[in-house]
Order: sequence, then C-alpha cells, then structure tokens
Amino acid sequence: MANLQIQNITTLEDQGKALAEEYDTITKGDKRRFKTSTKTDGFDTKLGKLMVELKAEGGERIASQRLRDCHLHLIAKQRRAEAMWFAENEDTCRKHIAESKKGFTSLSALQRSMKPSKPKAEDTEGTNSEADVKSNVGPTASDGGTVTAEEVFKHLVAVCKHNQIDLLDIAEMLMEVDTVSEAEETKVAA
Repeated sequence: MANLQIQNITTLEDQGKALAEEYDTITKGDKRRFKTSTKTDGFDTKLGKLMVELKAEGGERIASQRLRDCHLHLIAKQRRAEAMWFAENEDTCRKHIAESKKGFTSLSALQRSMKPSKPKAEDTEGTNSEADVKSNVGPTASDGGTVTAEEVFKHLVAVCKHNQIDLLDIAEMLMEVDTVSEAEETKVAA
C-alpha cells in the first residue's frame, strides 16, 4: 500500500510539473500576443482607432447598423470597448505598460491595473462620513411622471463618481446583461 501512495505522489507531481510548464508557455504566449496587439499597427490599436472614428461620426453611441456595416459586430463587445479605451488613453497606457514589472496579458488586466485604488479609511479623515452624506440613489422624475433614460444615466454617473466606481466596469456589466438578454430571446424564439 505504501508503494501505491508513492507512485500516486510521483504521478501527481509529474502531472503538476507538466501543467506548470504548459501554463508557463500559455502565459508567455498571452504576453507576446498582448505586446503584438498593442503595437502601433497591432490589432487592438487599429480596432480602437476605428471605434473612436466611428464614435466621432455620431455622438455617444455607435449605431448597431454602423457596426454591422463595418463588420465589427463579429468582434466581442468587451473587446471593442477595451480597444476603444486603449486608443483614447494610448499615451497613458503605454507609459503604464513600460513601468510595469511583470507585464500584461490583456487589456482587461491593464485597465484593472490603471484603475485608481479606493482611499483607505484613515486617508478620508476630514471628509464627510457615510452617515453625513445624503444618498440620492434612485432617480425621481423631474416632472413627476416617468423617469427617462437620461435621468437614470445622470444619477448613475453621479453615484459612480461619489463611490469612486469605474464607469467602464458598469459598462461591461451592462453589456453582459444585454448579451444575456439576447441569448434568452434566442432561446424563447427557438
């Protein structure tokens, strides 16, 4: 029986070593792909610049039909949003990448790394405590009727700023909800 345990440990150790080597290869590949895609002529850079140009055509949001016309609907929403963010903040991003010790494997990781950290309790002395600040969560209609999307948006931005929440995180969550609802509609239709 002792022999079986030794064989299992050796086998598990061998499996673990093989997996560690494979993971190292994957990580190196991810870093290499990230460096390639964020070069001046790389995929994410070109995609981001195209998204910025499309956004400049028509205001805050790029029309779905325009995305289809440019065949960008085939690229994941999150990837398009991250690429556009990268293009809009390219200089800051490149500086942050250069200062990084380990490097990055994705634009998501770069965004998280660049996100300002929340102040600690001792850093916020002298500011209003949570009990002193009146919450304005939950928009109310200015005319007493229904709440418009614009009013909801204004309140959402205010709440995010007040609580130091990154709007990109909220946008990603909203895109996921949209994707889930599209998938549910497809199921119902089938």
